Amino acid sequence: MERSLVLVKPDAVQAGLSGVIISRLEKLGLKMVALKMLHMDRALAERHYAVHRDKPFFGSLIGYITSAPIVAAVFEGEGAVAAIREAMGATDPAKAEPGTIRAEYGLNIERNAVHGSDSVETAEKEIKLFFSEDEIFSESSESKG
Repeated sequence: MERSLVLVKPDAVQAGLSGVIISRLEKLGLKMVALKMLHMDRALAERHYAVHRDKPFFGSLIGYITSAPIVAAVFEGEGAVAAIREAMGATDPAKAEPGTIRAEYGLNIERNAVHGSDSVETAEKEIKLFFSEDEIFSESSESKG
């Protein structure tokens, strides 16, 4: 079963949108199998955004994502990554399709309310940064008792 990491970013958490965003993703027919609220530290943020390390916005991105609590979740289902990416909309809320999470709740390209894994391979790596296997309650883990 395909999984994706979702992070409700500081701007959306501070605006009280965590539940709304999680609910929208559940309504896609995906199952939430892990959830936690945390204040991401710099080390975790730098590992999570390592792909952007050499980009000019890296410092600002790290400063922002560590500025306040986030909500991290894992969703599971057929085509989870693509379904979540579509529901989120374009990274830049100004370019996101109407009705998408970022179009409705994003403030700008950095403060865009939500992160979702961009591929199945990336999801596997990202999920391991935020959750241990015993914190993920998929159908296969539920049968273990």
